[in-house]
This record gives sequence, structure tokens and C-alpha cells, in this order.
Amino acid sequence: MKKTKQPDGRPVLARDSRWVAAKKHLKSYWQLYVLLLPAVIYIIIFAYQPMYGAQIAFREFSIKKGIWGSDWVGLKHFERFVTSSVFWPLLKNTLGISIYSLVAGFPAPIIFAFMLNELTMNKLKKTMQMITYAPHFISMVAVCGMIVLFTHREYGLINVFLRMLTGAEGIEFLAEPKYFKTIYVVSGIWQELGWGTIIYLAALSGVDPQVVEASVIDGASRFQKIIYINLPYILPTIVIMLILRCGSLLSVGSEKILLLQNALNMESSDVISTYVYRLGIQDAQFSFTTAIGLFNSIVNMIVLSVVNYLSGKLSGSSLW
Repeated sequence: MKKTKQPDGRPVLARDSRWVAAKKHLKSYWQLYVLLLPAVIYIIIFAYQPMYGAQIAFREFSIKKGIWGSDWVGLKHFERFVTSSVFWPLLKNTLGISIYSLVAGFPAPIIFAFMLNELTMNKLKKTMQMITYAPHFISMVAVCGMIVLFTHREYGLINVFLRMLTGAEGIEFLAEPKYFKTIYVVSGIWQELGWGTIIYLAALSGVDPQVVEASVIDGASRFQKIIYINLPYILPTIVIMLILRCGSLLSVGSEKILLLQNALNMESSDVISTYVYRLGIQDAQFSFTTAIGLFNSIVNMIVLSVVNYLSGKLSGSSLW
């Protein structure tokens, strides 16, 4: 090991010098670490500490006995879920909504970011941004209330237009299972379209203006500028966002679905998260629902790892 001299002439090992350098660095930038401390505490309390309770997925949990006192049952709850009659319908609905949202919703903010980036009138551009950002800040309860009103059979805005155009009778959209996924996905695109463009607009702002000007001089159209200059520049950002999106493939939020769900559309609206809510909160089957949640997380982790690996091989961009 490399040696240095201490003030008294004694040799110091390289690892000791690194420790001294680390203390010096901490002393110089301690204010930054103090600012970071609340975030670290938050992550420890709300992300890492709850992992202790994940073991009840392998126990027959009893509130009276506690976590450690409850009987160990191994993979019993996992087997019960996988072999149950609801497993495939739940998986089908969850994947159906997730993949539909991914295919229809993921490209939307990218395309809209390109459109905003091409606007030359700054006032119009800022107005469009403000209008499209606003739905993100509306509460989910209010959004679902708007959806119910717009899709109402008698006075809903959609049915009013349909009657004006075709003269057909109104449709109770939320009572028809075949319409539920489309309603969920389209309303989600409307709510998150503007917010999702922020990161892509930030990436597009880094495109070299000289390259763009050179392409204009060479006769490139707007579409060609987007395809051959802007798109390749932000492609790593798109890939990273796609990997993160795929990592939550089975994590369909339960709040919006529960607010739009009813007995008539249950066939296509019942997903893993709503099933966990019913059994865990309403029926107090804590061990079983924890096992389902853990199963969900494991599948998401596998999908994330596979997509990240394929992305690294095919495009050279990956999370790790």
C-alpha cells in the first residue's frame, strides 16, 4: 500500500489517508449533508423500515401474537393466490390497463413536447404549457367526478355530442366493461400530458442551435429536424423513462379505479391493487394481501431488470 508521512514521521496507510480526506470533505460540505438529512430520514422511515413487516407474507399473522410470534407458513399465501380462480382475470386486467397506458400514454408527452418546442411564439407556448399542466394538479376525486359527469347517459357531454352527430341513444359508458380501459387511459393522458412534457422539453433545450440552423440552411423540414436531430438527442432520456415506466407495469393505482369502479364494470376494472384493498382493508387478510403485494413487487423488479438489460444491449442507455 502507498504510504505517507504523519507529522511525527510515522507512516500512514493509504486507507487511513482516505479516511482523513473523507473527514476533511465532510467538514467542508457539512451544510449540504444537513440539507440532505431530511430526505435520507424520510426514505429510511417510509421505504426501508416497512420492509421489516414484509415477512408477514410468510406467516399467519395475528395482531395478538405480533409479527415474530405469528406462525411461519412459508409460501402458503403465494400458492393460494397463484392457484386461486381470480389470479388470471386480475393479471389480465392489470396487464391490459398497464400495457394500454404504456402504448397510448407514453408517446403522447414526447410528441407534445416536440410540438411545443417547434412553437416560435413564446406567449402561445407558455399559454399551452399552463393549460396542459393544470389537470395534473386537480385531485383524483375531482377528476373522477368530471369523468362521471361527462359520461352520464342523459346529460353527459360525450353523449350530447353523440346524439347531435348520430341521433343514437345515450350510452352508460361506466356500466359497460368494454369502455372502462379506454376511459381510464384517455383520462390519464389528459391529466398527465402537460406534466409529462417537462422533462422532454428540458432535454430538448440542450440541442445545439447551430446544428439546427445548419440543417435549416441545408433545406431540412421541421419533421426532418425532429427525426434526425431532436429525437436522437433526447433518445437516452426517452429510454430511461421507458425503463422506469416498465418497472411499474403491475402497479396500477387503485385510487382512480376504485372511484370509477362499480358492479357492472367489475369484469374489466378489477385489478390486483383493488383486490388487495378489498381483502386487506375490508377483510383484514393481512398476510395474504402482503404476499400479493410482495409478488407484485418481485414481478416488477424482474421486468425492470430485463428491460434495463435489453435497453443497454440495444441502445446503450440503461439505469445500471
